[in-house]
This record gives sequence, structure tokens and C-alpha cells, in this order.
Amino acid sequence: MLDANLTQQLKGYLVNIREPIELVASLGDDAKSRELGDLLADIAALSDKIDLVAADNARKPSFMIRRKGTDIGVRFAGIPMGHEFTSLVLALLQVGGHPSKAAQDLIEQVRNIDGDFSFETYFSLSCQNCPDVVQALNLMAVLNPRIRHTAIDGALFKDEVEARKVMAVPTVYLNGEPFASGRMELEQIVAKIDSGAETRAAEKIAKKEPFEVLIVGGGPAGAAAAIYTARKGIRVGIAAERFGGQVLDTMGIENFISVSHTEGPKLVAQLEQHVKEYDVDVMNLQRAEKLIPAAREGGLHEVILANGASLKAKAVILSTGARWRQMNVPGEDEYKNKGVAYCPHCDGPLFKGKRVAVIGGGNSGVEAAIDLAGIVAHVTLIEFDSQLRADAVLQRKLASLPNVKVLTSAMTTRVNGDGEKVSGLTYKDRNSGAEHDIELEGIFVQIGLVPNTEWLKDAVALTTRGEIEIDARGETSRPGIFAAGDCTTVPYKQIVIAMGAGSTAALSAFDYMIRLPEDVLQAAAA
Repeated sequence: MLDANLTQQLKGYLVNIREPIELVASLGDDAKSRELGDLLADIAALSDKIDLVAADNARKPSFMIRRKGTDIGVRFAGIPMGHEFTSLVLALLQVGGHPSKAAQDLIEQVRNIDGDFSFETYFSLSCQNCPDVVQALNLMAVLNPRIRHTAIDGALFKDEVEARKVMAVPTVYLNGEPFASGRMELEQIVAKIDSGAETRAAEKIAKKEPFEVLIVGGGPAGAAAAIYTARKGIRVGIAAERFGGQVLDTMGIENFISVSHTEGPKLVAQLEQHVKEYDVDVMNLQRAEKLIPAAREGGLHEVILANGASLKAKAVILSTGARWRQMNVPGEDEYKNKGVAYCPHCDGPLFKGKRVAVIGGGNSGVEAAIDLAGIVAHVTLIEFDSQLRADAVLQRKLASLPNVKVLTSAMTTRVNGDGEKVSGLTYKDRNSGAEHDIELEGIFVQIGLVPNTEWLKDAVALTTRGEIEIDARGETSRPGIFAAGDCTTVPYKQIVIAMGAGSTAALSAFDYMIRLPEDVLQAAAA
């Protein structure tokens, strides 16, 4: 099951196990059970602190990693390879007593959570967002004996997936009821079940002194701005709804100069580590709701957060990024995560053997159609324009696939469903005006981005598209307020460009502050 290279790596990790553990396997007579049995036997053979034992569980194939003589453990229903192999390794180590690298205050918060929580997470092996959720819940189960977690491969337990109408991963159930869907980190999950977390966070933020530079948004632009600002030796803070932003949802990155290939979550981890090397106050899970510009030059700008707290700073850098653009047609919101999806890598395996549509004929849409064609029965790609806009090499690949149909000059007008899940869509032929229905079970929307700037209305100048208007220095219409990245008028929305823009905005903010007249600074301080 494990090749020589993987076996050697795993053996090196397993020396960190401190407490004996058991792999409690529940296997059937099917091929997947035999495959899991081989994997568990290979793992057990690598350490004298691991025993393999048999048990009978309703889910087969499944296994529990349990600390001997205790109830501490986590369960996997399926074979955690692919993106979930790291989750398996971490579970082995953490159940075996190896300490987590999570922040100590967060670890204590998990240990002190009161209540009984039984989590179930449905994942797919190709989902790059699932491991964060699986690993967070596994750690919680190890830290707190009243928390249980089972990670379930949706592709192996299709009856459950269909019965619970799971059409997106990761999907989490808590005590048998839907809890959340989509990427979440440990802090977010803890905040959802720890009722006092938001109040404590607001109280902590309220005590902070004004920053010299406050960055709103923690994507590539925000991270670059923080590093460049901190290197100037001035007091800087980041308030981010989700550190890493949309990059966390990006599968393959092959145009980041000097790095031939990486993945979004990996790049975000590197960004976060780089930021932590400097004296930057990172305030994660903080959503900004209002910006109040300073009343006079050199005064303090104020950012009001969703939890009621506010932050003040001499200069502000806005780097709130963008999110997937929706079709904004009837039925889209109703059937989101019930057949309407935005991540083909994550949710594609749930539609194996089914008929789906991809909305959008740019690079993202065509790449999605190509990926899905290898999984689903048939793909219909729908493009509003009269021709596809993707690169020629992608279009040639798409044209070679026998189970893909391309419709151009087509406008999706409605998502259809049976009240529980998607059953099709309606589109209008823009040439004839005729409407047509397509029967299908999944719709993947890939039509670009919309800036996260609704909260900035009346604070800084925005375009009709909602982008923050900036000049070559990253300056907005308000003195002392700068912006960078995908939320601005920069013409190309790329990671490397956002990083450069964040650096520019940071240098401009520093230049702005050092050039303020002394009398202005004294008046602002007063």
C-alpha cells in the first residue's frame, strides 16, 4: 500500500509517538476493506508502539486511532490517502501524545469547552479544503474527551451522502445535524461552539492602542503589506476575516515566479509563517463592517468590526480581496451546496457518473470542465460570449474530450431543482431568444470575481464594479488610506501582482506618515 519512499517518511514521523496506540479496524470482504487492511498493517509494522486490532463498526471499511487504555481517539471511515494522508499522520502523532503546534491559548480554549460534541465530516480525497477541517476536528477530539470526530470519505459511503443530501465537501454534522460546509480552520470551529469566544475577542481588541498602520485583509496583498510595513519598524496590525483569503481555495498555482508549482493552502502557510517572523499583530476571524476616515489630515482612521469592537490607525491599507462571482439567477442561492458549487476540485468526486454543467468559458471554466470530464458522465460548458475566452491550449484539450458539449451565446436564467437538490438549469440562446432546459445534477460556477468592498461605500471612491479606485502608489481618494490587490482597480487579478501591490501600498503608507508636518501630528494626537 505504501511505496518505499512514503514508508521511510512515515517511519521517521512515527518515532515521535510517545504513548502506545491501537489501530482498531472494522473491515468487510470488499476490495476497499482489503486495501485499508493492508495500509493499517503497513503502518503498524513501522512502530512497536502501534498495535492493529479488529472490531465491528457499522461503517466498513473504517478504523479508529485510539490511545491505549483511554477513550482518546479519532475515526476515519475510508482510506485517508491523497490530500488526507497528512491528516492520518497528524492523527497518529497527536493520539500518540505528540504535542500540536496550535497556539497554546487556543489549545486551552478547546480543553475548556463544555458540552458533548459528536462531529462527522464528509470529505473527498481530491479536496484541498477538507484536510484543514478534518485535522482541526481531530485535534479537538484528542484535546477534549467530550468531543468525538469521524472523518468519512463520501466516495466510499454514497448511501450516507445521498441520504443526507451531501453535495459539497467538506460538510460537517454535529450531533446528527448539519453544522457547517466549506473550509474552516480550528479557530473558526472553536468560535462556533464556544459561545463566549466572540465577546472575549471583542474585549481584547477594544483594549488595543491605535496602530501606525492597520491592514484590513489577510491575503497575499495584505501579507506583503504587513511584512514591508513591519520592516520599517512601525507598529502594524492585520484584521482579517480569513487569513489567506481566496488563495486557500486555490488548488494548483503554477505562475508564482520562481516556484514552478505549489498549492494554495501551502502558500498561505508560508505567508503566515513569514508574517509571524515580524512584530505584526494578526487578528484573524475579524470581519470589517465600516470604515470611518479621519476628520483631518494626520488624524486616526477607524475600522469598526462585526463583533462591535473598533480599531484605529494613522494609515489604513485595504486588501480585502474578492470572492467568486455568482450568477444571481433564481434558484442559485436555494441550491447552493445542493448541486450548485464553486470548487470543481473539492466537489467534483461527489458527482461521479452524473451530468453537470460548468458556467463560464474563461481559463477557470475550461479547466474545470476538463477536470470534471474525467469524473462525471457528461459536462455542458455554458459561455455567455459568442466564443470561449480560455487559452488556446486549454480549448484544444477541451475539444478532444468526447463527453463535453460547449454552448456559446448562452445565458443561464434559472437553476432548477426538486426542493432538495439541483435537477437542471434553464438557459437563453442569445441569438434566437429561445429558452432551453437541461437536465443535470450539478452546476459549477466559474465566472470570475467580485470585490469585497460593499462595506466601504461612502468611505472611499469605488468604481461601478465595486473596485477601490487607486493610483500608481496605491493611494485611494482619502489621504492616509491605501488599497492593494483584487479589491482594487488593478487590471490583473493575480497572486504575484497582489503581492507587489501590497508592497507598494505599504511603502506609500510609510512615506505618507513620515512626510506629515509635525504640527499636524501634534494636532492629531491631541
